[in-house]
Amino acid sequence: MDNIYPQKEKREIVKRYQALMQAWSAHKGIQKNNQVRRAFKMASEAHFTMRRRTGEPYIYHPLEVARIVAGEIGLGETAIISALLHDVVEDNPDYTIEMIRQKFGDKVAYIVDGLTKIKDGYERLESNAQVESIKKMLLTLSDDVRVILIKLADRMHNMRTLDAMPPSKQQNIAAETLYLYAPLAHRLGLYVIKSELEDLALKYNEPEIYRTISMKLKETEVERTSFIHKFILPIKQAMASQGIIFEIDTRAKSVYSIYKKMQSKEIPFEEVYDLFAVRIIIESPQEDEKMDCWRIYSIITDNYNPKQNRLRDWISTPKANGYESLHTTVMSPTGQWVEVQIRTRRMHEIAERGYAAHWKYKQQIDKDKGQEFGLDEWLNEVRKILKSPDPNTLNFLDDIKLTLFSDEVFVWTPKGHLKSLPVGSTVLDFAYLVHTELGNHCIGVKVNRNLVPLDQKLRSGDQVEVIASKKSFPKEEWLNYAITPRARFSIKEALKEQHKLQANEGRLILEDIFIQNDYKVTKNNTIHFSEYMGFTSPVDMFYKVYQKEISPEQIVAYIQSEKTAPRSRSQGSENVPVSEPQITPIKQKTKQNVHYDLDDFNYGFAACCHPLPGDEIVAYTPPDGTNKVVHRTNCPEAIEFMTRSANRITHASWNNKQMNTFLGGLKISGFDRKSMISDIIRVISDEMHFNVRSFHIDTSGELYEAYISFFVHDTLDMNRTIEQIKLIEGVSAASRMLKFIKT
Repeated sequence: MDNIYPQKEKREIVKRYQALMQAWSAHKGIQKNNQVRRAFKMASEAHFTMRRRTGEPYIYHPLEVARIVAGEIGLGETAIISALLHDVVEDNPDYTIEMIRQKFGDKVAYIVDGLTKIKDGYERLESNAQVESIKKMLLTLSDDVRVILIKLADRMHNMRTLDAMPPSKQQNIAAETLYLYAPLAHRLGLYVIKSELEDLALKYNEPEIYRTISMKLKETEVERTSFIHKFILPIKQAMASQGIIFEIDTRAKSVYSIYKKMQSKEIPFEEVYDLFAVRIIIESPQEDEKMDCWRIYSIITDNYNPKQNRLRDWISTPKANGYESLHTTVMSPTGQWVEVQIRTRRMHEIAERGYAAHWKYKQQIDKDKGQEFGLDEWLNEVRKILKSPDPNTLNFLDDIKLTLFSDEVFVWTPKGHLKSLPVGSTVLDFAYLVHTELGNHCIGVKVNRNLVPLDQKLRSGDQVEVIASKKSFPKEEWLNYAITPRARFSIKEALKEQHKLQANEGRLILEDIFIQNDYKVTKNNTIHFSEYMGFTSPVDMFYKVYQKEISPEQIVAYIQSEKTAPRSRSQGSENVPVSEPQITPIKQKTKQNVHYDLDDFNYGFAACCHPLPGDEIVAYTPPDGTNKVVHRTNCPEAIEFMTRSANRITHASWNNKQMNTFLGGLKISGFDRKSMISDIIRVISDEMHFNVRSFHIDTSGELYEAYISFFVHDTLDMNRTIEQIKLIEGVSAASRMLKFIKT
């Protein structure tokens, strides 16, 4: 390194290397570092000719990824070495996996090989290629989860340095991060990384919203700090008097979570009451943790009144990603609700560093409780999905997304065993969770001793009993009832097996009809009949024969036509019906960094987000090749399209020539009074001069909610209208409405 980098850059590289070593020593303690130093040297030499888009030496990137791995995730020597070397083989042909194996061993070679094979989805535009890349990444879960953890660290640093990328790539990368990587971090228990990934994704998808919320958080910081000090004082005094060893800190709500709450509740920033949470971390022996946490809860509720429906006991029933904590919301003397989280040091480490910390405690917990962590169960679910022979990679991504759901319901078996499933799970999902055979032969389910349909959704606290019969088998419609990957995988496998058996029965029926009509049973004759009926596979045709969708009369008619007009199998026939040809699109180079004016193509506007000039937008081309559909970049549908089908996304911008009006919507709420409706209409129609399309109002006592759609030119018009509406007497809140209600 002494001879290949300028002096200034060499000093910065050494500084970053020292920061890595400090991060490692802070969490793990350094027993030996010769291997890490050798890996650092190899990476420096391999990347010395490379520069990042910022112009900085490329070696900064693997150093930062390794520092995140060591300090923010808490992994050890093997992972740090792998992080330093994760781009070496891909970026420099002089270095090979075998070379890394010889210098650093099999484990490091395996992890680096896994990371080398993973390509970011935004670099591979075909939708199936994107998903295949994700599938390759998740396949590494089967052997070493550190591949995924290093990949998350890699994505984290890329998001932190995304300013250097062109805007279109920023949006694509941010969308993919929000769609897959942030939920994956959450599922692995990496809450800090998950929150930062979400915040950074919002920063690039909705920069103005991100800046506004960040600014308001900063403006209220002094006030919040003063409030917190007063709030925690009596709690600190009570715990200190009882000799409890503790630490209290506060966690500000992330910008993204505030934004999501503002969206879901349709409220302004000022009405988000839980902007922060107070966290109490206690020192406690593992065998006394539960009792000690409830002891702290008692101290808190002695000082403040709790909100009865806001108690969350994640200690008795930990979340599926291993998270354990006791949450309560209490009323402060100033009339503000405050969330308090109670946990032990061990629980806190797992909450902050997820799987890495979970692994540290796993052996003792498995021994004490005789059961797997929820994380282990999730990894088993992912492995099962990965074994599926389903060629549809987009179905695979749907199944993986389902496993990332964090919200759960807890239900009981007839014998009193507690089971957890994702929110929205049905009784059929429960049957397959207990045992695959129980699900396959399910004929009915009792919930709380009452018979319910198979699509009945479960609620926490339900007691569920499955009734089974060996004569019962899965049906196609069951795929509409089940949401968990385990259940859907098992149903698909059972249906495939049934399909094979029934197809074999259909083959025997067809051959019998051939013989009865003096027509030879040969492979060529069978294939020709299958093609004649429009099937690409004889097996599918056999199945339709069994299902009586191909009748004996159709088969006989075909045989007669073959006998009267025989044809050479090597020649085509004008009389044989064929399906319409499939058009294979010509692959073109994608101009990822170009923003197209909307006038450059035919388009329509998405009803899911109703974009207006001034919004950041993308245009999605549907598979049928019809007109493009314009979405806001932060629209959930657009985020999904940018992740799954980036080749169908065009980054678009409004042009100055557009003077049309566009449909916008407002939600208004407040205290009802006489002439309220006419005052709202007066502002929109007479003062702002906009045409109202629809007006819907709901009242409950003195309160009302109004939903109005009208035509505006752009977001400036919408924002000015909102400000004028807020000046009307009796209006408490006014906000832009994305999805319009049907009136």
